Amino acid sequence: MHPHHPRVSVVVIGHDDAAHVTDAVRSALGQGPAVREVVAVDDCSTDGSADLLDRLAAGEPRLRVIRLPANSGGCGTPRNTGLAAVTSPYVMFLDSDDVLPPGAVDALLTAATEADAEVTGGLCVRRELPSGREVPWEPVLYAAPAVLARPEHRPRLVHDTLCVNKLYSTAFLREHGIRFPDGRFPYEDLVFTARVWAAAPRVALVPDRVYVWHVRRSARRLSISLDRAGIDNWRARTHACRTAHAILLDAGQKRLARGARAKFLDHELRMYVRELPLRDEEHRRQWWAHTRAFLADYDADDWARDPVAPGRLIGRVVLSSPEPCDLPRLRDLAARPARLCPPYARGEDGTPCWSADLPGVTLAPLLTRPVPLLPLAVDAELRPRAYGGFRLRLRLHELYGRVAQAGPEAVEVEWRHREPDGAAVRRTVPLRASDGDTWSAETAVPSDPLAAIGAGTWDLRLRVRFRDGSDRLVTAHALVGPGLLRRRAVPSPRHGVVLVGPYATHSGALALRVATGVRGVTSVLHGRLRRLLH
Repeated sequence: MHPHHPRVSVVVIGHDDAAHVTDAVRSALGQGPAVREVVAVDDCSTDGSADLLDRLAAGEPRLRVIRLPANSGGCGTPRNTGLAAVTSPYVMFLDSDDVLPPGAVDALLTAATEADAEVTGGLCVRRELPSGREVPWEPVLYAAPAVLARPEHRPRLVHDTLCVNKLYSTAFLREHGIRFPDGRFPYEDLVFTARVWAAAPRVALVPDRVYVWHVRRSARRLSISLDRAGIDNWRARTHACRTAHAILLDAGQKRLARGARAKFLDHELRMYVRELPLRDEEHRRQWWAHTRAFLADYDADDWARDPVAPGRLIGRVVLSSPEPCDLPRLRDLAARPARLCPPYARGEDGTPCWSADLPGVTLAPLLTRPVPLLPLAVDAELRPRAYGGFRLRLRLHELYGRVAQAGPEAVEVEWRHREPDGAAVRRTVPLRASDGDTWSAETAVPSDPLAAIGAGTWDLRLRVRFRDGSDRLVTAHALVGPGLLRRRAVPSPRHGVVLVGPYATHSGALALRVATGVRGVTSVLHGRLRRLLH
């Protein structure tokens, strides 16, 4: 059958999202004739969302609106309601604050029918609003078309826990009784996706963009994935991960179950550890105790492969210490790419270890880990220049002799804009040995070239180049102290004045905020004043 025949149902769910829900529905209807119906399930909204949907449905015969009589408290019940109501051979899911890009359904349906696939996945992009900056979700999985007879043939699939970037055979889901957890169950995607992979579907993957996930960090009501400040969010996340692992294990999918545990260390654990220093002492204490209990279920095989991979090393430190410890170093290790910052320690036998307090957490594998994978530590210090602007001083630290052995020669300094086009300004500067344990480089911060490209936020990225031609991408740890991260107004022949505001990100990396011209500088100063007054 021609893939453009109406064979797909799109289930759109929402609660109190009148500002966005019609955009989501229109993006589904705009997919063309392949979409037989859009089933919009309103989870007992009180802001007029359902009325907006009813008015839209009055002029669109493909749209059906279902109102739940009481709010379910989560995303699972409305999705299950929509799944029970669809009448098409294929179904996909869409949240009310996101959109389907043009051609998404056609790309998924074409691949599904050609491969006779029961599940077809495509690329999701996270679009930061209002900047519009886009970050692809699990791009390695969707780099090229692929057909898999079973999910276990590509264990990396367990890293893509989204339900919304996939097209499902409706009959497959119903035959295996695959549903979302009902009621208030945060991170229901993790459990639903585990149930899908446990049923061993035939899978097709396409490189096309099929879903745009809108990230609104300044929204009045944060999404579940962004609202991580409370300890209950972490408990819900670990519960969903434990449930997903059990589903895969009970289904005999041992490779996928092992992969799910590895994914927790590499993704969930690192993400929350990066933010842990921002929490209060009681939160950190509860988080640490809960995480230790969760990781206690891991066995020797879970830790054996690449034991100094950042997530595994973080997990071993948590298990080894009864109380929170070394949070700044753990935060740096959780960064992407990872940084293992000094002080470095050795055990009584001279073996590298995490610290003098935790000598049992060995770092011996770092002695043989390939140089491009080492968690190198680079400090970044900004010093004001006499005639305006900054000079950037970089210091690369030794790591148990591995850096000297590799012979660092130069560092490529890249300032990358956070806007969607990701424009960059690069300079390569030589690295010189300083005192036997560090290497240093220095360069001016190119404030005028940055401003010429655009105001906004610029992230610093570094690529250390070694004697044998290898290199390692690293981030720079921002040194803080009196005068080090202070804004400076820099004279500019193009803009008159450029305001450069350095700051340390949540992960400790150095970044710049750049404003141009008198208007831009005035806007920044007014914003600063408003924050001080409040």
